[in-house]
Amino acid sequence: MSLVSDTLIRSRRSVFPPHYVAKPIPREIILELLENANCAPTHRLTQPWRFQVFLGEGLKRLAEFMAENYRNSTPAAAFSQAKYDTTRDKILKAGAVIAINVELHPNLLPEWEEIAATAAAVQNIWLSAWERGIGGYWSTPGNALEALGEFMQLPVTQKNIGLFYLGYHNAPELPARRTPVEEKIVWMEE
Repeated sequence: MSLVSDTLIRSRRSVFPPHYVAKPIPREIILELLENANCAPTHRLTQPWRFQVFLGEGLKRLAEFMAENYRNSTPAAAFSQAKYDTTRDKILKAGAVIAINVELHPNLLPEWEEIAATAAAVQNIWLSAWERGIGGYWSTPGNALEALGEFMQLPVTQKNIGLFYLGYHNAPELPARRTPVEEKIVWMEE
C-alpha cells in the first residue's frame, strides 16, 4: 500500500480497450481496488457505491447483452454493424468490467450527493489501478443504463451510472490535456 502522490494523480489517464493486452487481472487485485473504493468520502455514511464485477464468462454475457441492446435500441436505418461489433469487442478486450451502481437513500440525501460519493469511489479505483499499471476508463452508455440495471437485476433502490473498463495495457505515456487551473479559480478575498 502506498500513499497517493501528486505524480500519480497528475499522470493518470483514461486507457481504452484498443490498448489492452491479454493479461488477466487477478481477483485479489480487483478486490484491492474495490477496498480502496470503499474508503471514499460519504455524507451520512450511506456508502452508496455498489459494484458488479464482470470477469471471464461474465464478460461474454455482458458483451452480448450490450451489443444486442445497441441493436434493439437503434432504428434499422441508423444501425451500424461496426458499432455493434465494437460495443461487443471492447468488453471482451477488457481484463474486467465493473458496473458502477449507486444505492439511493431519498429519505436521507439528494440523489446527486449519492452519485458524487460514488464518483469519489470510482476515482479511488482509477488511481489504485493506475498505480498498479492497469488502465481504465468510465463509460456511461446513455441508451443502456436503465437496461443494464434490468440485466443485472438491480433492486429498485439502486441505479446503474456506468461501466468501468480495466485492463493491463501498452498505451504510450501521454501528457495531460488540461487547461490551466488558474482559469477555473475565482479568489474571494474581499
